[in-house]
Amino acid sequence: MSALDQPAPARLPPANPLTEIYRDDWLLAVHKPAGLLVHRSPIDRHETEFALQYARELNGGEHVYPLHRLDRPTSGLLVFARDSATASVLGKALMAGEMQKTYLAMVRGWIAEEGLIDHPLREHAIDRRDKDEQPVREAVTRYRRLATTEIPVQIEGYPASRYSLVALYPETGRKHQLRRHMQHISHPIIGDTNYGRTRHNHYFAERFGYSRLMLAATGLAFRHPVTGETLQLHAAPEASFCQVLSIFGEALPALDR
Repeated sequence: MSALDQPAPARLPPANPLTEIYRDDWLLAVHKPAGLLVHRSPIDRHETEFALQYARELNGGEHVYPLHRLDRPTSGLLVFARDSATASVLGKALMAGEMQKTYLAMVRGWIAEEGLIDHPLREHAIDRRDKDEQPVREAVTRYRRLATTEIPVQIEGYPASRYSLVALYPETGRKHQLRRHMQHISHPIIGDTNYGRTRHNHYFAERFGYSRLMLAATGLAFRHPVTGETLQLHAAPEASFCQVLSIFGEALPALDR
């Protein structure tokens, strides 16, 4: 039998990109890598892979219900309910602001030690063809600086460039809230192609060989819908995120918890 007559090797299914963080009879928490959509979107019609389908695989093929969203370029903690009743209870808790979220972000400049951003945001239209003006909603974010660094690289006319690592605590859930709020206070998130600074984004893409949004969902705390106990979930940032943070050197705090 010639090589041309050989049967084609079987194509293996893609490896599941989600990392399981927590599971019980009602909840499934995973780490979502940057670049993966949570679910099908009219904006990205060509995409065929979603966190939702991979979470179903982890759930034995049974349906799961996403409790919140992460932007495609944002990595980190994503929680699913394993039944509709749990999804309903936690959905109401989320709407009532009873879930505490924590994100890590690397931003341009040296940000203040802590602060609160109370800046309303106009909603994004679901359909880009919709020309009607969208309503403005309340949007509040608290932040705390974790580390700063300065590198001897001229990017925007200064002989050196400064950056901060910051913990972000959104108190509302508007689309792109953290990214838009950091732009609003002139500390845009590195790697943000919509609201960031192009020169800084290009520098880090060239230095590390890839481009990614430096925003990661690392913590989520809420009351368990069945046991009533406070559940605190944590997902350490993925390797690509930590590699960029190497510019902080010894100033970088431990991020595994």
